[in-house]
Amino acid sequence: MFDVLIIGGGVSGMSCALVLGSAKNKAFVTDKKIGIFTHQKTSSLQEAIFYNAYGITPGKLGSELLTESTQDLAATYPHIEQIPNEKVIKVEGTYPEFTVTTNKNSYQTKNIVVGIGSANTFDIEGLMQYIEPHKKALPEKQRIQLKNEDHKVADGIYVIGTLAGWRSQLAIAAGSGAAVATDILTLWNNGVQTHTHDSIR
Repeated sequence: MFDVLIIGGGVSGMSCALVLGSAKNKAFVTDKKIGIFTHQKTSSLQEAIFYNAYGITPGKLGSELLTESTQDLAATYPHIEQIPNEKVIKVEGTYPEFTVTTNKNSYQTKNIVVGIGSANTFDIEGLMQYIEPHKKALPEKQRIQLKNEDHKVADGIYVIGTLAGWRSQLAIAAGSGAAVATDILTLWNNGVQTHTHDSIR
């Protein structure tokens, strides 16, 4: 049983995983099992190049970021289980016991974070009832989002990045993923507001 499974290995999903990973020494996180589906085939980063993203060397290719992010997560926070090459097709259950089914396996988790793109090809069974038109995309693009309030779709289900209704911008997606990570940390800390910072002190 996972405590949280993140669906999507793009900017928002990896950001969420990194923040959760960085809290590993907090007492309320040490026993938590965290996983991320790092399927990146349809990520918009595959065709991106960055000149306007804070902290990223100008000219960096999005495809390089995708590869580097999974390597960095594995090296820095190896306790987070990366599940590559699996596509989520169904979500069943209610909080705190969900079953996430992929094209290869099924997993049990208490919380789900959905961080895949906002294309109208979205087809995860069990989440289709939450779809609505994207509120910040041009209508002709036919983008969708999941109905949510401050990233929360339902108890135990969170959505991040463009699928949460945010615009397609790396910094926005990263912040969205980090925001949900801190919400989950707060949940694990019995509702006491919390976050985590890395420090040289």
